[in-house]
Amino acid sequence: MTGTLQTLEAASAGGVVYRKDQHGVMVVICGRTKSGLWALPKGTPDGSETLEQTALREVEEETGLKVKIESPLGHIEYWFMRWPHRVHKRVHFYLMAARGGSFDDHDPEFDVVQWVTPDDALRMLTHATEQEVLRRSLQALDVEERL
Repeated sequence: MTGTLQTLEAASAGGVVYRKDQHGVMVVICGRTKSGLWALPKGTPDGSETLEQTALREVEEETGLKVKIESPLGHIEYWFMRWPHRVHKRVHFYLMAARGGSFDDHDPEFDVVQWVTPDDALRMLTHATEQEVLRRSLQALDVEERL
């Protein structure tokens, strides 16, 4: 049987969370120890949430931190199959400042949530598209990467 796959459009939102301390700028990454995945926090809208509301909720759930959106970082996009559909997904990211909270309160989606230097994050992030989002955030923060 042959046919044309239907294309679905999907969106999600997340953020690059940062803080500045005596060591300079630090950013948050989320990991899964079993698969070795390292990612930026992000997720899918609930109901009629805006992208900004989704980004805030997902980042707070996945990291346990309280955050504030400072500026948009654009989006990434990719395609995948969810039979019988081709899905075109756009993930919208925002630069976010940490305002409190604790990694102890993160949800179970990720095993590890941690602060790392931007250079370590660039080395550790699994997907090149998320590395590019991190680079956009570093430009917005006027941080020079050393890689």
